[in-house]
Amino acid sequence: MPSGLVALFDDVAVIARAAAASVDDIAAAAGKAGSKTAGVVIDDAAVTPSYVTGLSPARELPIIWKITKGSLFNKLIILLPGAILLSEFLPWLIIWILMLGGAFLCYEGAEKVIEKLGGAKHGKTLDDEIQDPVAFENQRVAGAVRTDLILSAEIMAITLNELDLSVWWERAAALALVAVIVTVVVYGAVALIVKMDDVGLHLTKQDSTTSQKFGHFLVASVPKLLIALSFIGTIAMLWVGGGIIVHGTHEVGFDLFYSIAHGAEYAVAAGTGALGGVAGWFTYAAISGVLGLVLGAIIAFVLHKVLGYEGAH
Repeated sequence: MPSGLVALFDDVAVIARAAAASVDDIAAAAGKAGSKTAGVVIDDAAVTPSYVTGLSPARELPIIWKITKGSLFNKLIILLPGAILLSEFLPWLIIWILMLGGAFLCYEGAEKVIEKLGGAKHGKTLDDEIQDPVAFENQRVAGAVRTDLILSAEIMAITLNELDLSVWWERAAALALVAVIVTVVVYGAVALIVKMDDVGLHLTKQDSTTSQKFGHFLVASVPKLLIALSFIGTIAMLWVGGGIIVHGTHEVGFDLFYSIAHGAEYAVAAGTGALGGVAGWFTYAAISGVLGLVLGAIIAFVLHKVLGYEGAH
């Protein structure tokens, strides 16, 4: 065999090994970074079912599919290129964008709390007469995708912060991998949750007594589960939004919120013995949530009472 061809094969082998190593590095980095986003992923899964609660069962999966496509568009088309460009050229701007998103989450969560406490509702809700079901469905999908954009931005930002990859395209590949996996996991879980009642109804028609009992249990449990998830989703928006503000203000040199939240966390952790880690974390999350509620209520007051914004119709 000509020596030039042997050298070519050697070069190809070296390139192939380097590419394989890069793939391994990307997968490992994506796995490590993705694990750090678990809290936000849970929040995302908790928030989304509220957007199909009370709508026609026949429209549940189509709506979730629309939201899934919107989520992938958010992550892969909007956020991924933006994250790479910002990390390369304007890394200082990322924290300000995150805080803007955090403030939006605080507003969304606070508005839900205000409405539950008897405050005015803004925009169409299931309590109103729906004259145009298609327009109302589109409004709900748009709201879900808008909220997903903020949660996805937090997921991508956390992932980017955890990546130890110096080459931009490797960071992009890792971000894309995390984005796809997170989206499939979140909206796959949401689809299972909202269709549990249909599964239960199917089981009630089976011959097996055990299947019938379990089916009746699912049918009775799903409405309560969806209500619980809606409540959890509201808490999650306040917690995540407040947490972004606590961390972001610290990053830009304003330490008051950070000192209060972490000071209370460490004090509780030190005084609760074996439960210190869990108790401290809950303390930090609670303070973040209260901050998020206060900030969100202020934003809602300014928007609705000062500027007269009434929400999307």
